[in-house]
Amino acid sequence: MPKKKITIAITGLNNTDNPGPGVPFIRAIRESDRFDATVIGLAYENLEPGIYMNGITDKTYLIPYPSSGSEQLLARIEQIHRKNPIDVLIPNFDAELFTFIKNESWLRERGIKTFLPGMESFMERSKDNLSSFGKRYDLKVPKSLPLTGGHQVDQLFEELDFPVFVKGKFYDAYKAWDKHEVNTLFHKISAKWGLPVMVQEFVEGTEVNVIALGDGKGDTIGAVPMRKTYITDKGKAWGGITIDDEKMLSLTYDIIRKTKWRGGMELEMIRTRDNEYYIIEINPRLPAWLYLAVAAGQNLPEVMVRLALDEKVEPFHTFKTGKMFIRYSYDLIGDISLFESITVKGEL
Repeated sequence: MPKKKITIAITGLNNTDNPGPGVPFIRAIRESDRFDATVIGLAYENLEPGIYMNGITDKTYLIPYPSSGSEQLLARIEQIHRKNPIDVLIPNFDAELFTFIKNESWLRERGIKTFLPGMESFMERSKDNLSSFGKRYDLKVPKSLPLTGGHQVDQLFEELDFPVFVKGKFYDAYKAWDKHEVNTLFHKISAKWGLPVMVQEFVEGTEVNVIALGDGKGDTIGAVPMRKTYITDKGKAWGGITIDDEKMLSLTYDIIRKTKWRGGMELEMIRTRDNEYYIIEINPRLPAWLYLAVAAGQNLPEVMVRLALDEKVEPFHTFKTGKMFIRYSYDLIGDISLFESITVKGEL
């Protein structure tokens, strides 16, 4: 069967020590037997490594941050669409999803398809709503409290014991051992990601994650559990291995069924010594370690693009356990003219 020609625009090219899912998403699409894809990279910064990596994007454009206003971002998307018509757009950052979900119909009217969670599902699983999410769906979640000012620190610790995790609204998570650390982290994180900053109870155990894809009707199209084998100081997986864990899969299927989740998802959990599972975060997109699932037999990016195109897909039922990944750093060498082009012209 000949491959289908398609143009996909993808964000998340920041393949740094805090990597986005864009580069592994593109790797998965490049390996698809179904698509002959032209890949347009959408970058927020001119030093995102995915711009310069060989064989990743066919064309890359700089786009404005959603914080500069959705009108500016959509105008830029429309401008790019006129030059390189986009069939499917895959946003990969938590911080941009609100804007793209809100404007999904605007994109569809212009022939740009997406496969994103509904706004209600997106909002109810956010970090500041995680406690109510746990109660609503009968899940174990650590106690989390919002912090909107340094003056609240003393009051907070009438309800929490140390250590705790201090988390940004979208990204960043640090363990803190006393009130002084919490106060310092509050100012650091709020300056970067805004308010509220979340303070979450520390649960001792092993950090395990599930990557999953829901069809929006309650069915799980694919899911692969993973245990982190190396975690950076930013809490990011630098190594991991696929595992056979029926309870993790059961929790994932249950959440997708109850929420009718549409799109990619990452469940971050702690497995305690008593074999209890606490949901510590629910990320509303495929994670940066998604290529591990591809290696384990589930090309979730390919299926997500097919769902965006309204194609009928069959769910995955198996995956390979014992597949592992290890990230590494690598020096890319390029010419200054490449940097000048993306910086001055806004495209490369």
